[in-house]
This record gives sequence, structure tokens and C-alpha cells, in this order.
Amino acid sequence: MAGVNEDPPPIVPSKSFELWTDIGLVIRSDAYRLRAVEWLSQAVKIPTETYDDMGPVGGDDRWDAFGPFHDYLRAAFPLVHSNLELTAVNTYGIVFVWNGSDDTKKPLLLAGHQDVVPVDLATVDDWVHPPYSGYYDGQRIWGRGASDDKNGLISILASVETLLEASFEPTRTIVLAFGFDEESSGEEGARKLGVELQRRYGKGGFSMIVDEGDGFGEKFGTTFAIPAIAEKGYLDVKIEVTTPGGHSSLPPAHTSIGILAALLVELENKPHPMRLERRSPVFLTLQCLADHAEELPVSLRDSIKHASHSEEALLDLERQLAADKLYSSLIGTTQSVTMIEGGVKANALPEHAWALINHRISTESSVEETIVYDADTLRLLAKAFNLTYITFGADATEQGTGSSGTLILSDAWSTALEPAPVTPIDQEPSPYALLAGTIKATYKFHRNLTGGNIAVSPGILAGNTDTQSYWKLSECIFRYNHQDSSNGDMAGLHTVNEYITVDGYMEMIQFFVTLILNMDESTLP
Repeated sequence: MAGVNEDPPPIVPSKSFELWTDIGLVIRSDAYRLRAVEWLSQAVKIPTETYDDMGPVGGDDRWDAFGPFHDYLRAAFPLVHSNLELTAVNTYGIVFVWNGSDDTKKPLLLAGHQDVVPVDLATVDDWVHPPYSGYYDGQRIWGRGASDDKNGLISILASVETLLEASFEPTRTIVLAFGFDEESSGEEGARKLGVELQRRYGKGGFSMIVDEGDGFGEKFGTTFAIPAIAEKGYLDVKIEVTTPGGHSSLPPAHTSIGILAALLVELENKPHPMRLERRSPVFLTLQCLADHAEELPVSLRDSIKHASHSEEALLDLERQLAADKLYSSLIGTTQSVTMIEGGVKANALPEHAWALINHRISTESSVEETIVYDADTLRLLAKAFNLTYITFGADATEQGTGSSGTLILSDAWSTALEPAPVTPIDQEPSPYALLAGTIKATYKFHRNLTGGNIAVSPGILAGNTDTQSYWKLSECIFRYNHQDSSNGDMAGLHTVNEYITVDGYMEMIQFFVTLILNMDESTLP
């Protein structure tokens, strides 16, 4: 398949080669480095936390935290604000449009998010530097958002500001879209941004979309960059058990909490079946590993290569990967018991208990298949405990004689999400090849390399990004942060001691400059 086993060459702009080189030298300068540090450090100092229970914008004061952040961006990036068209969507969503001179070319959409996950106050003392200090120690910038995702947002704005300072005028329109609740639901931010962008540009109106995602790092002795061409689906299943109450001195054989515990054990003991299919993004990643990973075990390399044409080898590879926590979680539908609650008093029988099962749904599966599997897995236990069984709002219930309680399965927050459409990578001309070539060119230029030294592979993102609201805008969506996971830049995501190395951050700016210039000259529609 074109663009997968082949190793796309680095791509650098030709018409703007001198400009690209000059800007690269500017980005490497000490003066620019300090300026860029200030951009990100000051952004990190402004807490923009979002929570799962936030109400609509205008009805919840916690959204007001984004006002100071917008004020800061206006001051930090004056040329972006004076040269690009700015639209506020639902107050805090940001759309910048840098109009190009050729209306026949579809725009490039660069996305990111302004919000960060909250800092657990109980962990503040565990931080090397305070979480909203934006502290610069000469090598790293510390704080919440330094690596997720203010580094991406600020890198995009820095690249545009720097190109404007160099008097660059785009041929292809460039659109920047920054949501503000990606870490909670995206309902107030990206969902409304997606509607606005579709209103302006129509379905399929963008040539390519690049949002945050995994970066690059060493795998089996070779450095791989893995832009995600798909995302897994999402479903939170709420399991509720209700039983008669009473005094704890006269207990039944099983309380609602005991029944719930048995149900959870049953689910954990029967995980969703994992199946590896050749068309899956994970199989494409494995193919690239087999072709380019220098230290991949010979037996695994042979299994991957044989699996491309042998059913027996494919099943054998599937069995091998099932034992690997990382690959099994990427391939299959996962389940995690993440929340539980029940009971109100030590001497009172609990009348109600519930738990939450978080699923990340395989690209080869669906929300419906996940729902059916969970319901079928618990059916026999519901009967054994003589519970009236109600599954996902179904009109029909299953009830034993003299039911001793109720078992209800439901979509907890009505936020079920199907797996994302898979971005095609074998088109001609190929957006994937352009992105891969840009990654390689950035990596080599930043390190003054002349050889290869990095391979690019399509992959999958286990989590979800704001792109879930942009599916209708383009069939070519990539989730990728040009960020080095091997140097620890991504180790503090959603936990203590989040940071980014300044060298890695400077390379991100170079990546976006290169991508903008390459897209501007490309023959992509």
C-alpha cells in the first residue's frame, strides 16, 4: 500500500526554501529561544481548568478563566491578531483565518485546545515547581499545560507570528481553531467550532486537519513518528443495582453492593474479544515496524510479514499481541471500572449502588456491538440474582418471578462516540506523504542530519481529541504533536510535574512553519 511500507522522503518548500532556511536559523537563535520561552511560560501561568460538571457558557462562572488567557494572547501575538480574521465562537472558542490568494485550494486547519485538566490540590507539594508557575529552569518549562496542549497552541501561533514577521503571504488559506473544553467534553468548544467551520467551508471543505496527538520516540532501536489516522470510540456504561433496604442486622444473601461487585468481576473476567484485522491502523503500524525497526525481534518481524497474506499467521500474531498490554489496548475494545458508589450508612442496607465502566472502542467495532456485549455478559448473573434487567433504555425488560431488585445498564452521560473514520493514506497526491515528509524534514533540519534517522508510520490514538467534532470537515485528519516522548516531554500529562523541554518546544515551532510552507506549495486540492 502506497505510503505505508514505502519510506516517504523529507519534504521541504522549494519556492520558499530561502525563507524556510532563514526562519529556521532565527528559531535556533538565543534571542528567539528566550522569546518563545516567554510565550509559553506566560501562557502556562494562566489556569484554564475545565471540569466534567461545568454548565453552559454564560451560566457557569468557571468559564471566566479564559478571559485573561485571551487577553494574554492578544498582547503576545500582535501580528496574528492584526493580520488574521478573528471570530469568537460561543465566547471562548477561537477561529483565526489567514486568507490565501488562491481560492481554488482548500484551507489547512490547525487545531489545539486552550483548557487543561485540573491540578489535584493534594498533589501540589509533589511538583518540582508549582503547577502554574511556568518555571523555566534553563532546559524545561514546567506547569500544567506545558505539554498538553498549550505547547501546541502556542507553537501554532508562534509559527504564524514568525511567518508574518518575515512578510510571508500564503497562497492557501490557513485556519486556526482552538477549543476550550477538550479535557471535559468538547460540547461548548469544538462542537460549536465544528458547526461554524462547516457553515463557512462546507462538508469536506478542508484539505487537511492536524490536531494534537502522539509524537515520536524510539521503538526497537529506531525513532518512529506515529501520526494517528484514527481514534477509538468512547462509551461510559453505568451499571445500577437497586434492592430493598432494611437494617444491616437482617441482611439478605447479597446486598446491592455485593451484587454490583459480582457483576464487575464478571465483566473484568470476560474482556471484549480482541481481533486484529489487516485494514486496521494498528496493523499498518506493525507493518512499518517490520520494515524499519532495526531491533525488532526476528520472530515478531516474521509473524508480521507472514500475517499480511496468511490467515494462520494473522491469528498467531493476534495471540502474541494479546499478551502485550500496549498493543492489546490499541487493537481491542478496552474496559476500565473507573467510578463506584453505594450505601449511605454503616447500619443500613444499601438500596442503590452503581459503577461506571469506561470503554475505548476498537476501530473494528462499534458502540452498538459494545452495548450488546456488555448486556449479554451480565444476563446470566441478572437471572441468577433474580433481578429485573433493563438494558440501555430498552422498552422490554427481563424479569424473574418475584424479582428481588433491578439491574439497569445505560449510557452514563449520553456521550457515546463511534470510532473515528480512518484517514486514507494511499491517495495521490497524498496528504499523509506530505505530513510524513514534513516530519522528516523538521527532524533532520533541527538536528543538522544528512541521513534518514526517523521513520514515519500511521497509527491510532487510544483517547479522543477535538477532531471528533471535525469529522465532516475533511477525510484527512491527523492527530500528531511533533514532540519527543523519549526525552520525558509527555511523561507528566494529566499528572504531577508536567513539563516540556525547550529544545522540543522549539522543534514544534519549526514543524508548524515547515507544514504551513509545504502545504502552501503542495498540489493537494
